Amino acid sequence: MNSFASKVMLFLVAAVLVISSIGLSPASAWTPFKDVSSSDVEIDYLYDRGLIKGISSNQFGPDYSVTREQAATLIGRALGLSGTERKTKFSDVSSSSYSSGYIQSAVDKGIITGYPDGTFKPKQTMTRGEMAYLLSRAFNLTKTSTVFFTDIKQDSSSTSLYTAVNKIATAGISNGTGGGSYSPNKELIREEFAIFLARALEPKFKVAFQNATIAKLYSTTDNLNVRSGPSTSYKVIGQIHTNNEVQVYGYSGNWVYGKSGSLTGYFSLSYLAKATSKPSRVMVIDAGHGGTDPGAVANGLVEKEVNLDVSLRVERMLKAKGINVLMIRRTDVFYTLDYRAAYGVKNGADAFVSIHANAYTPGTSGSETFYSASVANDSKQLATFIQNRLYKAMEHNNRGVKEYDYRVLAANPLPAALVELGFLTNSGDAAKLATSTYRERAASAIAEGIEDYYDWKQR
Repeated sequence: MNSFASKVMLFLVAAVLVISSIGLSPASAWTPFKDVSSSDVEIDYLYDRGLIKGISSNQFGPDYSVTREQAATLIGRALGLSGTERKTKFSDVSSSSYSSGYIQSAVDKGIITGYPDGTFKPKQTMTRGEMAYLLSRAFNLTKTSTVFFTDIKQDSSSTSLYTAVNKIATAGISNGTGGGSYSPNKELIREEFAIFLARALEPKFKVAFQNATIAKLYSTTDNLNVRSGPSTSYKVIGQIHTNNEVQVYGYSGNWVYGKSGSLTGYFSLSYLAKATSKPSRVMVIDAGHGGTDPGAVANGLVEKEVNLDVSLRVERMLKAKGINVLMIRRTDVFYTLDYRAAYGVKNGADAFVSIHANAYTPGTSGSETFYSASVANDSKQLATFIQNRLYKAMEHNNRGVKEYDYRVLAANPLPAALVELGFLTNSGDAAKLATSTYRERAASAIAEGIEDYYDWKQR
């Protein structure tokens, strides 16, 4: 054949292929079944290997139910068991039945046991629960994992339904029917069984099991331990805090298995609750000093006045964010440190921030935020969120987050932080704090840090 003729022939072959592909129906490219989608590659796989047949020459019948004898036959073919028709141990399975050889072979292998009355009920529709038993035995599945379904009671005994379903889920054969359910009593259909069987035979079809979130609970305490198993005897793998959300995957006695942030494990139900409403956000803002106590005085500034001005700006910004604010003072008055420390608890607040300006040598400058480690709460996180924004907004040296037992912190049961805006004794810091621009920037940074803290508490 000459070169020109070869090119013409190749063109005609390509054209035929293109035209043929345009005329394809939605049926699979590898099976004659018109009622099977081209995405059902598992059915292609089984048909290509002679493991499944249709209900007619061009119909697979994906929604038809699967009887117990049909399931036994499919499993028998897949495992290469003898299908020679013969007498079985079951009184209701005829030796002349097409399925008798596969059923008895499965009995011999310990895959099928039948019913206590000596019957197999071959014409009875198989359920998804029965399918789990059949596949777990047929493929000798032994591995289990932290698998939970809302409609299957957890029971770790070797013969339980939970264990059988757990095994096929762990093996990547089934992910359930959605919403955390498995539907063990649902009738099995041909499409489902074909997909499950293909996954059991061929690793490329397997799915990665993922527990579904069936509830959302919230921690009612700080430092709640997350454990590797459902009792206090198991290892602590991390902690969560008040109002932290737990995505619940399943229940095990008085424990839940779920995820909070990056932690996945077991949480005690004794310290979890449903969210009745959006967690409250009530912040105490304490303008440091006041009245007969002026605080630091330097470079033409009086600390109590700077503190009050910035505090009132913070109040305005927090209210705009939907955060409730309790002010220790709005005017030039004096309150004791113990009064300030107790104010928030007495008035239903959930956190406390005290605002100050610093004083030291003229060369010392920058912003810093304090917390007390003597009180077990989220004070360090609150201080960190504020400090991370404050020094940047003020264009100051970052003097960091520090631990110190100031009275308003150490005597305060609430998460509490004390902010030092800058040094009045430093000419550069003082020049900024003398302006409305930088006072507004300081207030905005504090308000945003407080909002960061509340968002962190509620995530």
